[in-house]
Amino acid sequence: MITKTRLKEHIENFPDEFSLDELIERLILVEKIELANRQSENGETISETELDKEIEKWFK
Repeated sequence: MITKTRLKEHIENFPDEFSLDELIERLILVEKIELANRQSENGETISETELDKEIEKWFK
């Protein structure tokens, strides 16, 4: 979840004119990046080997 402070920071970095779609897309991206960073900090990741095994399952 994004805070008001972070939202203000991102809006201030936008050009003077932008569409709501651009804003929403950027905010979704920022939220996903922040979630991934939290997951990484909490050790909620998998190794490359584990990822390869999971991908192999998709193609069976």
